[in-house]
Amino acid sequence: MAEKDKVYKYLNPVGIQEPVKMHPLAPRLDTLEGKNITMSVGAGGEQGILIPLVKMLPERFPQVNWNISYAAAHMTKEGSVALTEEEMKTTDALIRGVVW
Repeated sequence: MAEKDKVYKYLNPVGIQEPVKMHPLAPRLDTLEGKNITMSVGAGGEQGILIPLVKMLPERFPQVNWNISYAAAHMTKEGSVALTEEEMKTTDALIRGVVW
């Protein structure tokens, strides 16, 4: 067999991803128009993708009432305190970002 006739076979290191059944925590919003969305940037979230995301989302979606909050590193309770009691009553959706 000549050098150019060699056949090499490789396994994909990524593997095969099995389908995952998703279970949403809340129903999808029917519209973003006039909705109150809180973006909660958590501990370590002042880095990476969250810096431009905090600026980009309000620019791209001006019809949304944005509430951007920054939680201090010590603001954790069973993983995270993303919203205050008042925010829980008035927020239609939450984007929680944490980068470590």
